Amino acid sequence: MMLCRAALSPSFRSSGRYLLYSLQPITAVCQPCFPVHNLVKRNESVRSWSNIPFITMPLSRTHGKSFAHRSELKHAKRIVVKLGSAVVTRGDECGLALGRLASIVEQVSMLQNQGREMMIVTSGAVAFGKQRLRHEILLSQSVRQALHSGQNQLKDMAIPVLEARACAAAGQSGLMALYEAMFTQYSICAAQILVTNLDFHDEQKRRNLNGTLHELLRMNIVPIINTNDAVVPPPEPNSDLQGVNVISVKDNDSLAARLAVEMKTDLLIVLSDVEGLFDSPPGSDDAKLIDIFYPGDQQSVTFGTKSRVGMGGMEAKVKAALWALQGGTSVVIANGTHPKISGHVITDIVEGKKVGTFFSEVKPAGPTVEQQGEMARAGGRSLAALQPKQRAEIIYHLADLLTDQREEILLANKKDLEEAESKGRLALPLMKRLSLSTSKLNSLAIGLRQIAASSQDSVGRVIRRTRIAKDLELEQVTVPIGVLLVIFESRPDCLPQVSALAIASGNGLLLKGGKEAAHSNQILHHLTQEALSIHGIKDAVQLVNTREEVEDLCRLDKLIDLIIPRGSSQLVRDIQKAAKGIPVMGHSEGICHIYVDTEASVEKVTRIVRDSKCEYPAACNALETLLIHRDLLRTPLFDQIIDMLRVEQVKIHAGPKFASYLTFSPSEVKSLRTEYGDLECCIEVVDSVQEAIDHIHKYGSSHTDVIITENEKTAEFFLQHVDSACVFWNASTRFSDGYRFGLGAEVGISTSRIHARGPVGIEGLLTTKWLLKGENHVVSDFSEQGSMKYLHETLPLPQRNTI
Repeated sequence: MMLCRAALSPSFRSSGRYLLYSLQPITAVCQPCFPVHNLVKRNESVRSWSNIPFITMPLSRTHGKSFAHRSELKHAKRIVVKLGSAVVTRGDECGLALGRLASIVEQVSMLQNQGREMMIVTSGAVAFGKQRLRHEILLSQSVRQALHSGQNQLKDMAIPVLEARACAAAGQSGLMALYEAMFTQYSICAAQILVTNLDFHDEQKRRNLNGTLHELLRMNIVPIINTNDAVVPPPEPNSDLQGVNVISVKDNDSLAARLAVEMKTDLLIVLSDVEGLFDSPPGSDDAKLIDIFYPGDQQSVTFGTKSRVGMGGMEAKVKAALWALQGGTSVVIANGTHPKISGHVITDIVEGKKVGTFFSEVKPAGPTVEQQGEMARAGGRSLAALQPKQRAEIIYHLADLLTDQREEILLANKKDLEEAESKGRLALPLMKRLSLSTSKLNSLAIGLRQIAASSQDSVGRVIRRTRIAKDLELEQVTVPIGVLLVIFESRPDCLPQVSALAIASGNGLLLKGGKEAAHSNQILHHLTQEALSIHGIKDAVQLVNTREEVEDLCRLDKLIDLIIPRGSSQLVRDIQKAAKGIPVMGHSEGICHIYVDTEASVEKVTRIVRDSKCEYPAACNALETLLIHRDLLRTPLFDQIIDMLRVEQVKIHAGPKFASYLTFSPSEVKSLRTEYGDLECCIEVVDSVQEAIDHIHKYGSSHTDVIITENEKTAEFFLQHVDSACVFWNASTRFSDGYRFGLGAEVGISTSRIHARGPVGIEGLLTTKWLLKGENHVVSDFSEQGSMKYLHETLPLPQRNTI
């Protein structure tokens, strides 16, 4: 029999758009409290009751097929959240985990208030009832004992084994009262429905249940559904999964799946005490979390034991999930108990983040990003094992392919440019970055040959030798970092540059390019793998083409050793924020300065400033702030600078001090920490070289800063005291580049102060390891009573290979 523990109070409170319903508990078993009316269409964005509308967000989709990708989950309108016993109950199985439950209610309320239709299938009545019954038994035993002995002291009392049905009967009312109190905090009403397996076999009861649920959803009420464990019969044998229309409700997993299909739900979220589905029992050495599970993959999975509480284990969850998936409902199994993620696990799943195991009927044609990471790892190790000459051969071959396949590359790039132009989604500076040309490809090829020539002894080079003791020698040698993830926007020329540097340094590489350069990236990656194939290691460089969000990639700390973002300052900041346990090498902004000293040459100033600002204003090493000594104001030099900027159509923003000297000034700068990335720059006035240095330290980004002066002493002071990755004297900021430094290319410019700084070439992609070679040496030999003494002699390094 179906029970409904909610009756609509005749009174309700209305405040603006929000309706607060008062749900009064009833103690008697009753038929569904709400009659079945015409069901509301699932794609309506406004629901109403008693002529008062519920304002919701426009979420709609036609039910029939499950979502193919995680990114589509944000379109889920109707969602069932199943809370496993391990999620709801405390570790001692007596009572509820109130903190977790409150967090779950908060997330469900947030989604409900977005206009989604939320339902909860919950466990916990048995645990809650067990707590109450134990308390009652202890209380009654203590009273009887006190009466019998005449003493108030309690002796050890044995608590009898409590029958689960009795616990459920005692706990249902308290559990629902708790849910009601929690949802009330968010102005949301909740209603309880208790079901058994028989309710799904009786057609009339099925229709009643369906009508009740639709009516509750129509009135913006969250149904809370549970098996009626006080009277539930044992499951019918061999009745599970005998087709789409039959699944035995023997636990809350099967109940959730049955309800999800009955109600044409878009998404079923199953929360348990494990992260998701593993390819072997969680906790075993080789267990790996399965990101996406496809029907037919059951044979590759070994199931462990069920959770500490509850009736179903992971095998039951998988069966229920596949049954729901077959019925058109997407499913995610995730951890609802982990303190670091339980506070946002439900909302993260709905946002499409990589949480738990996602069940999908659509198997991608290519490998998953996890598989690509593993292939890059194995390929990188094979790269590192090659002879230096063999790695150089790969890079030389790639350089040849860039020129030989020029027409195909430019044709693919033309498609990207046309698509970007038709959609109008890229600003002019980004369009310039996206564009490839014959001259760009020739420059790329030259740079790659430089990398090949300079990479002969990069990996395995001995940088320190020490004789620790007699016949005990220590070496420090260069080795690859491991697997690099390079994320780049609108710059397909980055792909062969970074690939060549990774090959030269023996690193595996994952590349994530912007979708605006998809055609260009595809052909350039194909050519890179063709070059790698001459030594049979094409998998060392992988292009991520799946729908992986950058934030999800940044969480793959077991597969990725270093993240290198190349793009806008916002991209870099987002990646630095999203990276979990993976170091990020890069710069968030390129706020480059030029300080014009009183002893500067007129000719040098105009040439260097023009080149720094106008040659490529979108570059991260372009001039953004021009600092001018106060004594140069209203001099011919100052006039020539302004005239040159006007001729080049550079928009000038005045710094606060500069604006104070002018009667009619240009627009005053909003911030002195601005990277314009276009034909714009800020001009500010300083009183000395020290003030210029102080300004750079306060408002700069530690990227590239320049002084123009003929005074060598002033220049040396500037060079020594400016704390930036690149500091120049009488040279354009645009020289801050790996190719121009003779590195062949760069993976980016780093403004951090550890590992690598400035343009990062091969050396920045290497780390070291220590090799100790001994002859039966043990530490005890070096004790006070031992026979050995430490020598710590520095030994000469082997001659470097210059071939």
